[in-house]
Amino acid sequence: MRHSAHVVLSRAQRTGLIVALVLLTVIAVLRPMTVLQTIVALVTLAYTAAIVFRVVLVYAAGRGHHRVSVSDEEARAVPDADLPVYTVLVPAYREPSVIGLLMTHLGALEYPRDRLEVILLLEEDDRETIAAAEAAVSGEHVRILVVPESQPKTKPKACNVGLEVATGEFVTIYDAEDVPDPLQLRRAVVALRRLGSSYVCLQAELGYFNVDQNRITRWFALEYATWFRSLLPGLVALRMPIPLGGTSNHFRARELRELGAWDPYNVTEDADLGIRLARAGYRVGVLHSVTLEEANSDFINWIKQRSRWYKGYLMTWLVHLRAPRATVRQLGWRGLLCLNLFVGGTPLAALLNAVLWATTILWFLGRPPILEEIFIPPYYYLGVLCLVFGNATVIYLNVLSARTMDRPDLLGTALLSPVYWAMMSLAGAKAAWQLIFKPSYWEKTTHGLHLPKAAANAD
Repeated sequence: MRHSAHVVLSRAQRTGLIVALVLLTVIAVLRPMTVLQTIVALVTLAYTAAIVFRVVLVYAAGRGHHRVSVSDEEARAVPDADLPVYTVLVPAYREPSVIGLLMTHLGALEYPRDRLEVILLLEEDDRETIAAAEAAVSGEHVRILVVPESQPKTKPKACNVGLEVATGEFVTIYDAEDVPDPLQLRRAVVALRRLGSSYVCLQAELGYFNVDQNRITRWFALEYATWFRSLLPGLVALRMPIPLGGTSNHFRARELRELGAWDPYNVTEDADLGIRLARAGYRVGVLHSVTLEEANSDFINWIKQRSRWYKGYLMTWLVHLRAPRATVRQLGWRGLLCLNLFVGGTPLAALLNAVLWATTILWFLGRPPILEEIFIPPYYYLGVLCLVFGNATVIYLNVLSARTMDRPDLLGTALLSPVYWAMMSLAGAKAAWQLIFKPSYWEKTTHGLHLPKAAANAD
């Protein structure tokens, strides 16, 4: 695959990075203050651009209806005979405690069983989950597919194995703990037929069923509401690429295969696929249909999950910048903005936050003279604007999300968002370390923590 993350940095990228570091070191020895001032200026400009970009996305999303809606009546009006075969891929690894619930939730899907194909993708060495699945599976439309032991052992590799044998015209992915809208498949069929062949994917909204478990799940719920109700619709409104979520994305199977499906080496294969769809000239919409997931309620597991996401976003950013001219030609300036400010900017901002906050604290504690030299006036004032306006804006977006969720009780959680940002910074630092030393490592996170005496299950 041309855009695979099997090798994160191409030879040209590695050479360019080495040359840049050597030049930077030489200049830093000769003109250290100039180098520091330049770095601070570039970081400040990039940070400002990322904040402004998100504000523009939210504004664009609010100026129209940019989620595709299909009413219950429209969804149910399609005769069963007119529905296509639909394949549901469910990759699961070490998930024995939730398999029974999974079958219950998939059993609630309002789709004719003779046109529904559910494929459970289980790893060969995961005998416990295989046994639980064999005990829970019922119905000829559900099958267990054991993925042979091989590297990399990742979710996208398992999905590719499933896609090879899938017979559906449409394909979607659900995670083992998902609770999809029962009409979601029907809504996706109606929506994709309505939108036409230029649309090859619809991303359904993701939410959480355990919002009130603890403070982390509340923060997570607010973040997801902002992501799926404001940021992604804003990208749709501005005709920009859509970094997909890892579940509830609905594809036309033929185009998905032609594109090469998922990159098995990218740990956010969904975001990467969204960029590749845009590069191929396809469009992605946001479907107004909710799949409920389990919000990670444990701090350590949250860090594991979030650092994997950030690492994958950095991977995707670097992979699609390998050939800048081709990227600009295929994505255009709008797509390039999204790639840099949204895909690359999200983890980089999380990583830089800790450095910027530490610098701010140092300034207020002792006002070291070197900080006055580093922050030359234009960028000093811009940095102050980011500190005040930027942080206030993100808090406001969380308050807005509490309103769109009709959850006024989450207002206090929204105001405590800076604590959540500190968690993001830790995850960003871990992501950067793993990108260098363990790029394709799929770190497992625990599912089922909302259940009594939950067993350790990994995504």
